[in-house]
Amino acid sequence: MPVGPGKYDDLCTYVREQAKGICNVVIVVDGVKGSGFSVQATTMEVQLSLPALLRKIAKEIERSLRGVAS
Repeated sequence: MPVGPGKYDDLCTYVREQAKGICNVVIVVDGVKGSGFSVQATTMEVQLSLPALLRKIAKEIERSLRGVAS
């Protein structure tokens, strides 16, 4: 997880506050500030679980896209 605010930290804060979540990731491709991401997590436990969660999400995306490509 990167140290310090990301390019889109302002949007990440907005999303986290509106969702009242303990962790969120914002990924932007070709946005007004270019491509980038921001991650916010409120506890070390959540931060440590994030890589595994992101791998799980990536696998789900791949499964979904394979169904579309068929």
